Amino acid sequence: MLDDVSAWLQAFVQATVLVELAALVVCVLLAWGTVTALRRGSGHVDARSILFGTRGVDGALFPLVLLGLGYLARTLLLAWIPLAAFKVVIPVLMSLVVIRIGAKVLQVAFPDSAWVRPIERTISWLAWLAMVLWVTGLLPRVLEELDRITWKVGASTLSVRTLIEGALTAGAVLLLALWVSAAIESRLLRSATGDELSLRKAVSNALRALLVFVGLIAALSAVGIDLTALSVLGGAVGVGIGFGLQKLAANYVSGFVILAERSMRIGDNVKLDVFEGRITQINARYTVIRSPSGRESIVPNESLITQRVENLSLSDPRVWLSTVVSVAYDSDVDLVSRLLTEAALASPRVLREPAPSAALSAFGADGLEFTLGFWIADPENGSLGLRSAINRAILDALRRHQIEIPYPQRVMHVHTHDSPLARPRASDPAGDSAAPAS
Repeated sequence: MLDDVSAWLQAFVQATVLVELAALVVCVLLAWGTVTALRRGSGHVDARSILFGTRGVDGALFPLVLLGLGYLARTLLLAWIPLAAFKVVIPVLMSLVVIRIGAKVLQVAFPDSAWVRPIERTISWLAWLAMVLWVTGLLPRVLEELDRITWKVGASTLSVRTLIEGALTAGAVLLLALWVSAAIESRLLRSATGDELSLRKAVSNALRALLVFVGLIAALSAVGIDLTALSVLGGAVGVGIGFGLQKLAANYVSGFVILAERSMRIGDNVKLDVFEGRITQINARYTVIRSPSGRESIVPNESLITQRVENLSLSDPRVWLSTVVSVAYDSDVDLVSRLLTEAALASPRVLREPAPSAALSAFGADGLEFTLGFWIADPENGSLGLRSAINRAILDALRRHQIEIPYPQRVMHVHTHDSPLARPRASDPAGDSAAPAS
């Protein structure tokens, strides 16, 4: 802290400041080299890494290493020259560490949340404000004044300073819990696929909830709040779950059941009512199903437990598709079957085993109806484009071999006869005149 701003300004214009700045540049280069070497030594680094970030210097490790080197340089220089620049550099580096850790942890823990950005700005403003108060020497005086604003809550005496310190402690503990849970989740999900992915996702969600709960308890204990007072809150939450939060609790429990029993996994193709798509996320409360057309359906987990769901890839990811073709009655059946099979095999998405098959399925009103069936292993890529490509290949093959695709034909028979009503009767006085023919 600066006890005398004027003395600090006078020391800042001395020649020894150049030595401090040179030491700071050396610390920056050493920190950059250390982080780069660690990044290369660790092999593949995830772009969402908290320590390394995307470029190394935007992660949390760079300001941490720079802060440690800055403290070391400050200790060495303090024995030789009076310090001026490092009295500001150290608080700035500490603020940068707090901002970088808070921002990276929130981005990794909640990647698609809109409320993360305002919290990041709040952390930045609070960190820079604390740095300014620290450098100017006003921080102890501000804390002393806040400590004088007190009020009694039952048998405890609280102050504004206690509340602020408690909030900061709780925030730090929660960030640490989220950091640890994010690291565990990244390690668990790094190479998991299929069945393992869903199970590890369930374990990751459970560990995150447990760590956050333990972090909250530790933060409340550090502030000095009696945890026995939470029994009333627990009873109120229980009553709320019993009356108004039944659906919410059911969705959370259903989510853990789905992840634990692995009846539906990330990557499975499912059909719920009239919506069909691929499961992309299984969260604690809901599941995201993405259709081949790009639409996403957010389905409560309770619906997946209580309703009938068709899982197209539970035990086997292969899906059978078909298309129907009509040809003239005088066509060669064997030739048509061979051409249909070859048209299906021309597509790389069609499986060779089991092989596609063409069958004479019906005698239609206009021609012979063939059903071409084939298997694919990637239904998440859609089926409309594949059917179109196969139908085009069938059309080209039939035209090359001059096999007719019949048009709908209808035959109308017209019968003409004399109606008895049109003949003149003998007793009719007007019988001489001919009646109009109908």
